[in-house]
Amino acid sequence: MSTSQHPNPTDTATKPPTHTEWVRLNLVFPPALEDAITDTLIADPSLPGFTLLQAEGHSSDFANASIREQVRGRVDKRLLWIVTERQRVDDLLASLRQRISSRDVRWWLEPVLAGGRLV
Repeated sequence: MSTSQHPNPTDTATKPPTHTEWVRLNLVFPPALEDAITDTLIADPSLPGFTLLQAEGHSSDFANASIREQVRGRVDKRLLWIVTERQRVDDLLASLRQRISSRDVRWWLEPVLAGGRLV
């Protein structure tokens, strides 16, 4: 390997690292909020795409569950995944909070250690 493939130790002392921290933002919410959440995300063309899944929540809290959900013992949910730079998450959550003010939306972050395409 040539030395041009490895960073020069003296260069790292004068230049900030260019490492980008990637995370997956997970959102879980009731189906009634799907349009508001997806419309908010689609409105920002600089955001990457996202994945939306149908899910079922299992809990002992059925306060807001429909009769159908109470009988089944699980609540209909949506799960949305968006992989983005960590530095964008606070602004993204602020945009969602401006449009949707609900205790029924839960979120958390997970680190993305690697990714790519199989081509």
